[in-house]
Formats: sequence, structure tokens, C-alpha cells
Amino acid sequence: MALTWGGWLFLGVWILRTGAEISITPEPARPAEGNNATLVVRGLSGDLLAYNWYAGPTLSLTFLVVSYIVSTGDETPGPAHTGREAVRPDGSLDIHGVLPRHSGTYILQTLNRQFQTEVGYGHMQVYEILAPPTVMANGTALVERRDTLRLLCSSPSPAEVRWFFNGDVLPIAVRLGLSPDGRTLTRHGVRREEAGAYQCEVWNPVSVSRSEPLNLTVYFGPERVAILQDSTTRTGCTIKVDFNSSLTLRCVSRSCPEPEYIWAFNGRALKNGQDHLNISSMAPAHEGTYTCIAKNTKTLLSGSASVVVKLTAAAVTTMIVPVPTKPTEGQDVTLTVQGYPKDLLVYAWYRGPVSEPNRLISQLPSGNWIAGPANTGREVGFANCSLLVQKLNLTDAGRYTLKTITLQGKTDMLEVELQVTCE
Repeated sequence: MALTWGGWLFLGVWILRTGAEISITPEPARPAEGNNATLVVRGLSGDLLAYNWYAGPTLSLTFLVVSYIVSTGDETPGPAHTGREAVRPDGSLDIHGVLPRHSGTYILQTLNRQFQTEVGYGHMQVYEILAPPTVMANGTALVERRDTLRLLCSSPSPAEVRWFFNGDVLPIAVRLGLSPDGRTLTRHGVRREEAGAYQCEVWNPVSVSRSEPLNLTVYFGPERVAILQDSTTRTGCTIKVDFNSSLTLRCVSRSCPEPEYIWAFNGRALKNGQDHLNISSMAPAHEGTYTCIAKNTKTLLSGSASVVVKLTAAAVTTMIVPVPTKPTEGQDVTLTVQGYPKDLLVYAWYRGPVSEPNRLISQLPSGNWIAGPANTGREVGFANCSLLVQKLNLTDAGRYTLKTITLQGKTDMLEVELQVTCE
């Protein structure tokens, strides 16, 4: 028990009531950092001499904020005075520009003319104005199903935390990876649908602040590799193309990032690093299996798709095209055979109609060449049935006939007219 009237110290003297009548309420009820607040006192009784205000859980001199004499209005700051407190005549306590450290329990002790004391208790929570938090990550580019995502909402404030994904509240499935305090988000085996913008938000009853977005990329694939022709999937199919027509094959896949593409023809790599392959003029040499291989440099995965390309039945019709089409005297000309039979057994070239005296050259099943009676030494045959005539003269102009015999014994003859012009 202590009572010092001249020095205004009366920690405990004949205490009548302990908070039974006096109520202390902060106004505003949720003061924000920097605002003015008042601890409003209600329920005071009797003719009072003085007030003591304490900022702490007990009537201790250490927690004494201020002592106030009602008759004179004199205030004496205590050890806990911060320079912001002032007592009103009705006993209420004004605090100018409250700070978070002003939060806590407050006790008002009154002294009446009978030197009896009465105490009342109140509590004030000061909420800080929150600064934007920061989202920190263990990585912003991860591989699907392999890497773990860890996001931390960094803020010096102990405020509550909310997470947002692409501007919306975090989906329930992702929220399952939150730590108990809500500040850490962990996703084992991250998925592609979790790629996007992540933000966290700290909040209290008087302030809300959201972070800048952190963008997450999730690498995956390639998968569902397919080859398209005119936007139609042709993977595993046979594509039939007319002779001399064009063909474009396009390789597609689901992948992040876009994969590298490698094309192969009949198992041999082609010099083409694009997602498409063009054949400008379809010929028998272009028939075969085309394979597209997609490689992802981030996931280190790959996938492939293949198609078979063949000439249509009409395309195998044999035709002869002179190259150049109008050679001059002294030039070489190649009578190029397009669409020659693939099951060829033998063939022969003739100058004019088919007859032995007109035979220029023949190829036997063994692959050997035999010069005919009409051979001038300037004629050369090729495996694809084409005929080269070197150093033309005007007498070389005229009709040439190609005779082919297949393994099935089918015989065909095809003619072409060669024109030779003067230099």
C-alpha cells in the first residue's frame, strides 16, 4: 500500500472496486498508426482528486504514464510517458499520433476525497499502415513434375497474409500447400497449370497492401507430337501426292518452351531446323517415311511423329522432259525421265522408232551398259532411265524413243521430240 498525495503516488489504498464500474474504450476502436486516439473513460463516480494512467498490466511505477490533478489540471509525466499522451478533465487519455508500441493494456487509477482508489482496465490495439510485401521464390522457371516450387511472402509486419494467382484468390488445390502462418507456399512436382503471376497481400483491420506479381514459368513437353498437312493431322498415315505437285508438312507439339525440330527422311537427318518441311515438286525420289523429332532443351525430353509419302497412281505415269528444253548446237541435253517404273528390269533408247539399227544404248539386269548400232559415243545412260546426249549437232534433232520392261514383263514405250537450235 502506498499513498503520496503531494507527489501524486497512490498505487494501492483502500481499493473499493476493480474495474466493476469504470470502462475504458479506445476511440476509434481500431486506430491506425499515425492517427490520434482517445481512451474514453466512462463510469467514474464521486468527487475525484486525481488520476493515474498506466500503460501495462499492473499498477507499477515502471508503467506509469501520467498523473493528473483534477483541481489544477496539472500533469506529471511518468516513466512510461512517450510525449504523446495528455489527460482530459473527465479522465480520458488522448494519445496523439499513435504508434504500434502504444498497443496493450491500460489502467486508470482514480483517487477521491476520502482517499479511496478505484481502477479500471482497457485495451487498445494500434494497427500499422502496411508496406507492400515481396514474393520471394526458389526459382521462376521450373520443370513440370520434377521441380518443387517454394514461395515466401516477405513482410516485416505480423499481419495476416492472403495469396493471389493471376489476380484471383489462390485456388483451393494450391492453398493446400500453405504453411500454418500462410506465408510460405510449397508445391512438390509443380504442374503447368500453376504457371502464372503470384502475389501475396498483407492485411489488418485498417490497412491492406499487395506485392508486385512474380511470374512463374513451368517447362513441359514435348508431348502429342503430330505432323499436319493443311491443318489436318496425318501422323501414322500415308499421304498420297500428285506428281510435280507441292507438299508442306508441319510439325506441332505441346511444349514450353517451343521445342527444336529435326526432320528425317527414311531415317536420315535433313538439314532443316524449322517446324515445317516443303517439297516443291513431288517426284519418285521423294517417296518414303518422313519423321519429325521435337526436342525440349529445358526438360531434356523429346517426341516424334512419322508419315509415309507416296505418289498417287496417276503420278507414276512416265514422262520425258528435255533439260534444257530448247538446247542449242554444241550444248549437252539430258532427256530426263520422270516417274520411271520402280520395278524396272531393263530399258533401251532409240533414235527414231524402236528397231535394232536405231538403238543407242541399253541397260541390262546386271547394270551393265551396251552401246547400240546408232550410238555415236556421245550418249550416256543413267539408272533412272534418263539419257545424256553431249555436244549436240543439228542432226541430233528429232524423235527419241524409250522402251522399258518391268520385272513382271510389262513393256512400255515413250517418245519425246528433241529440238536443236543454231547458236
